[in-house]
Amino acid sequence: MSGAAALIAIVDDEESVRKALSRLLEPRASAWKPIPRAPNFCAPWRYGCRSAWCSICACRTSAASSVQRALKQANAQVPVVIITGDDSPESRADALRQGAKAYLRKPVDDATLIDAIQSAIRSSQVQRPGCHGQSAARSR
Repeated sequence: MSGAAALIAIVDDEESVRKALSRLLEPRASAWKPIPRAPNFCAPWRYGCRSAWCSICACRTSAASSVQRALKQANAQVPVVIITGDDSPESRADALRQGAKAYLRKPVDDATLIDAIQSAIRSSQVQRPGCHGQSAARSR
């Protein structure tokens, strides 16, 4: 993945999904942090993800919306990639209106997801001129 020390927050209620996404990212990302629930990411970013360069929300669209709202309220410029099985035209339109960089329907192709993450990280780097990333330990 592009970007030095790009921290990717993986937000999902299901441990198996967090593990699968972590395995997918392991050879490609410099750092990631699995987060068990959207509220844990939002309040007050206690998992060290204040420096996240991208957030993957593989959760219900309502939880992904709460992540997007919390980031916006905190004036955080963390791009969000949403992966959902609850696809509807309304939820897709709402997510994109709130600024999601990608809205992908489960099951998602690995290459499509990696492309979406790379694009989100590139947009995050553009929003952070002169920033060279934050280091973070890999979590499993």
